[in-house]
Amino acid sequence: MAAFILRLRQYVKDEAAKGRAPILDPFHKRLITCYHGIPMGGIGAGSIGRSYRGEFQRYQLFPRTCEDTPILANQFSVFVSRPNGERFSTVLCPGNAEVLKESTGSGIGSWDWNLDGERCTYHALFPRAWTVYEGQPDPELNIVCRQISPFIPHNYKESSFPTAVFTFTLSNFGKTAANVTLLFTWANSVGGNSGFSGNHFNSKIMVKDGMHGVLLHHKTANGHPPVTFAIAAEETPGVHVSECPRFLVSGNSHGITAKDIWHEIKENGSFDHLDYDETSMPSEPGSSIGAAIAASLTLPPGTIETVTFSVAWACPEVRFSSGKMYHRRYTKFYGTYGEAAANIAHDAILGKVRHGFNCYSVDIKVMNIEAWQKPTLEDKRLPEWYPITLFNELYYLNAGGTIWTDGSPPIQSLATIGERKFSLDMSRSEFKKTVGIAPQNDIAVEILERMASILEQIHNPVTSNSAFGTYLLQNGEENIVMMHDPSKMKILSDGKWVPRKVIGAVPHDIGLNDPWFEVNAYNFFNTDRWKDLNSKFVLQVYRDVVATGDKNFARAVWPSVYTAMTYMDQFDKDGDGMIENEGFPDQTYDTWIVTGVSAYCGGLWVAALQAASAMAREVGDTASAEYFWVKFQKARAVYDKLWNGSYFNYDNSGVNSSSSIQADQLAGQWYARASGLSPIVEEDKVRCALEKVYHFNVLKVKGGTRGAVNGMLPDGRVDMSAMQSREIWAGVTYSVAAAMIHEDMLEMAFQTAVGVYETAWSQKGLGYSFQTPEGWNTDDEYRSLCYMRPLTIWAMQWALSKPKLSNQEMKLEEIFSVTCRLFELMYSVVCGHK
Repeated sequence: MAAFILRLRQYVKDEAAKGRAPILDPFHKRLITCYHGIPMGGIGAGSIGRSYRGEFQRYQLFPRTCEDTPILANQFSVFVSRPNGERFSTVLCPGNAEVLKESTGSGIGSWDWNLDGERCTYHALFPRAWTVYEGQPDPELNIVCRQISPFIPHNYKESSFPTAVFTFTLSNFGKTAANVTLLFTWANSVGGNSGFSGNHFNSKIMVKDGMHGVLLHHKTANGHPPVTFAIAAEETPGVHVSECPRFLVSGNSHGITAKDIWHEIKENGSFDHLDYDETSMPSEPGSSIGAAIAASLTLPPGTIETVTFSVAWACPEVRFSSGKMYHRRYTKFYGTYGEAAANIAHDAILGKVRHGFNCYSVDIKVMNIEAWQKPTLEDKRLPEWYPITLFNELYYLNAGGTIWTDGSPPIQSLATIGERKFSLDMSRSEFKKTVGIAPQNDIAVEILERMASILEQIHNPVTSNSAFGTYLLQNGEENIVMMHDPSKMKILSDGKWVPRKVIGAVPHDIGLNDPWFEVNAYNFFNTDRWKDLNSKFVLQVYRDVVATGDKNFARAVWPSVYTAMTYMDQFDKDGDGMIENEGFPDQTYDTWIVTGVSAYCGGLWVAALQAASAMAREVGDTASAEYFWVKFQKARAVYDKLWNGSYFNYDNSGVNSSSSIQADQLAGQWYARASGLSPIVEEDKVRCALEKVYHFNVLKVKGGTRGAVNGMLPDGRVDMSAMQSREIWAGVTYSVAAAMIHEDMLEMAFQTAVGVYETAWSQKGLGYSFQTPEGWNTDDEYRSLCYMRPLTIWAMQWALSKPKLSNQEMKLEEIFSVTCRLFELMYSVVCGHK
């Protein structure tokens, strides 16, 4: 262990010296930051977070870069005046110490930070959020701000757009008219200290269709591509819009200051009388500039009016340290110029036909999203917490570092492939496994999160790239199985040098420095010898086949499925049809040693054999179908030997932890059920094992309020043999609950899953909202914030929805039992037996 830690430290140091982030740095823990809410933007074009307090934070506009700290100049503010002389004004965000310490200067500290947070309520249902300001700042005026981003089911156009819309509904229940101005301010910054680097400039957007706005052109550093922001507001017969293209947020440059614009709106209610230079000069180093847009209106007593703003950004290029550059998908509809941000901001509110594509307005987006969510919200079977958590866990598909590209540089064929490695309608997508880990797509984790994508029913999985998943909408991953990369990489666990990727092995991840081409950035262990990745790949592919009914896809991926299965034969040491683990953490629980036949990897293998047999039959490969079916029957019999009367042992090595009750012991059974396959073991054993997990792994940990601990000893003590055995993983807890739903154990399923809600999302929990970690232990210590695996809650929804799968009418077991019996009879006749 000491040698491993030394090698790990050296690896982290070496990557830093190269200016690169390591795939994981356990020596620097990512700390919880509070107040997170629904992030802004669609899929794959960068994201910007927004807290429930109203701050804009967690800027993820470039790969491997996340700026958590809020940019405090980015705010909505409100000003109210009444005929009797009453005036009210405040930033729609509570003040903090950092702001207040600047209150004597000309910066944003001079603004009125008067919001009473106790009278404000935030609601979140991804991709929408509502904030209710009750009598704030005017006690006779209610304000509701609705935030929405283009995350739309079955929509692969608007769902890629980098934008968000804010619609304010103002209700005047006073006895006098209210003159109201809403102010939207935005700094020319991409987070951190970037706003002070200089040479940034702003410009007015030409007014069209009543839309006013400002472009903020940001000249990035450190090799990042430029970014252009747009803020806009819609002018209507009752709403007047004015703008200030440039003001000084902070610094010593000359010009209109933050204090000046606040005073202007407070006194005049608009920027109509503000004297500013139409030509915006670039910012000076050491100074930060911003822009502002104001919407003014008068509300007679008892009336309700709406005001709509939008923000958009254009960052068309994605660059990696290898030197490769891609264009983001939204550029297919808006082009690769930064000025596209103006059109995106315009269309987000009004809609438009551009380049032959109809871009929907915010009203249509709202209707589509409401229609998608309504059936789940109104399902009487579901506890109140579940639909909210279900949709909000989707935050990760926006804020998990997603990259969705459109088009790519020419790709040189490798000798082992014969054609380009990937072809996804010239689209690719990837995201980080966790914000604290460099961008990758972890196949070991992706078997869980993939439930979120398939539930949206991908219509053409071979050529279409789902806005709800990863680049792995099958065609890319099935080709990567056939990839061979002989270049050497150093394994940190033992210091050995091994090939980066061998043919037939499913990679751990799609890579860091040259994603899709230099795979397996993970280097703790040699994942070519992991025992779960290939099984998971086969199960994922088969589940997608039966979910979509796409036989063309099945035929396209079958060679890779076959290769992935035959690759695993080397791990069947005794020829009994069952693979064996090799005495190191050769699976996704990569600190938990497993030896011999194991419940987790063994169960996945049994399910994969059945899936491979079913898929072979689907594509007309009868010989392979029979071959894998026979192996399935043999492996299932071996797997059954792990049964001890109440659950399946962790493994059969005979050491102390062998009898551990693993929460994930029925992962194979769960995925078999999700794919419409037959149970891999007797159904009474499945129910008994799940009940054991519930009563031990769930209920014996803080009364069932934390989820399912990964390992529990038969005497009711947590298995402390490894870091991960004593952890509670949100994704695994959700998958256990999904397995329970498949077995009609509904009440137990929700009692299991509610522990994640209580820990991560409830007001009494640990504050993990919109940053759900990989897991936590019984001492409430977390690890790996903003993790991919919790998307597995969608596996519960998949189980609840009981979708009609495109399986054969007759169960495979019935078909092949007849087939095998016929072969037995033929054999008996040939050999002279009766």
